[in-house]
Amino acid sequence: MNAPKRFPGFPRRTGFTPIPNPFFSAVLPEIQDLSELRVTLHMFWALYRKKGYPRFMTYGELRGDRALMSSFSAEEELRHALERGVGRGTLLCLKMDRDGESEELYFLNTELSRRAIVQIENGEIHLGGMVRIEPAATEERRNIFTLYEQNIGLLTPLIAEDLKEAEKLYPASWIEDAFRESVRLNKRNWRYISRILERWASRGKDYGTTRESPEKDISPKEYIQKYRHLTRK
Repeated sequence: MNAPKRFPGFPRRTGFTPIPNPFFSAVLPEIQDLSELRVTLHMFWALYRKKGYPRFMTYGELRGDRALMSSFSAEEELRHALERGVGRGTLLCLKMDRDGESEELYFLNTELSRRAIVQIENGEIHLGGMVRIEPAATEERRNIFTLYEQNIGLLTPLIAEDLKEAEKLYPASWIEDAFRESVRLNKRNWRYISRILERWASRGKDYGTTRESPEKDISPKEYIQKYRHLTRK
């Protein structure tokens, strides 16, 4: 048996994905199928990064996610995993017609999701205008190094290491959006972009508005001056 590839450890600056405590006490001990566990954890990760309401993943999105599909030997394994999750009750599936085509929407089984499904079925929420995301887009996203050179300037070895780390931590769409935000505000530097990504990771991408800027770094002297009144007796 080959030894597993050794994980180097979690970096100091990294994002986190919240998972409800009942998952660990009531769900995880019952899951015996590794593919079901993988797709369930992926749903927590993917939906936390979604914006707006309702939050769901289409079957096409899941099938087109290379990170997820790399853990399966075939598409049938994804289908099996989703069926197991729905059967257990951790996932919910809503089948509907969109633009004349059958579509499967997958939700985490939360109160908000259950309410959203009822609203969709009652016609209170219309999904017809939402963008359909198909698997395996033909055009690759621009990688983070190209984005940096096109929007900021020449790479240095230190910046290149930071970019590699960011590419592991954040979805490609977040990185593109953060670069776009920095250009819009004329804040063309990697430090500013990384602060945007850190804020989204800690508070959720839909926190606040795009007009907000990450709080700027302040020196110890400035910090003392700013918060001195809080320590006065």
